[in-house]
Amino acid sequence: MQTWLEIEKFSKLIHLDILAIEDMIKNGDLITKEEDGKRFIEVDRATYSLIPTLKQEVSSGSEKEFLLGNDFIEKTIGTILSLHEKVLDAKDETLEALKGENRFLKEALFSMQELYDEDRKTAETLTTQLKLAQEELEFTRRKYKLMWNKAVENYKK
Repeated sequence: MQTWLEIEKFSKLIHLDILAIEDMIKNGDLITKEEDGKRFIEVDRATYSLIPTLKQEVSSGSEKEFLLGNDFIEKTIGTILSLHEKVLDAKDETLEALKGENRFLKEALFSMQELYDEDRKTAETLTTQLKLAQEELEFTRRKYKLMWNKAVENYKK
């Protein structure tokens, strides 16, 4: 997959002025295309074209300095790979921590569900007992009302 950037954005990205980029285009180091009056540079191949240019800039002509430039690039790549491995290790540790946390949360959710079920059963039992107590209270009220009515009738006689 090719990635294209406008020449101005490419210039800002690699910190080279547009004239140097124009020279690289003339030398055939960079691939360009034009759309809607704007010039675009193909980024993937440009990356590989820039490395030799940077090597030449780091070494100012002598063989000893050229080797120093190669060492610099190799050390940079080694550092990047080392950092990448550390990021992968940190990612694995983070994933393991998240998996452990998810297991803990799952267990907590199950225990909360069990408590909820028990509370619901308790509430149902209490509701049934309350209904029975209300029915018994209503029965007792009717009973006392009948008894008082008979007592009043007997008193009148």
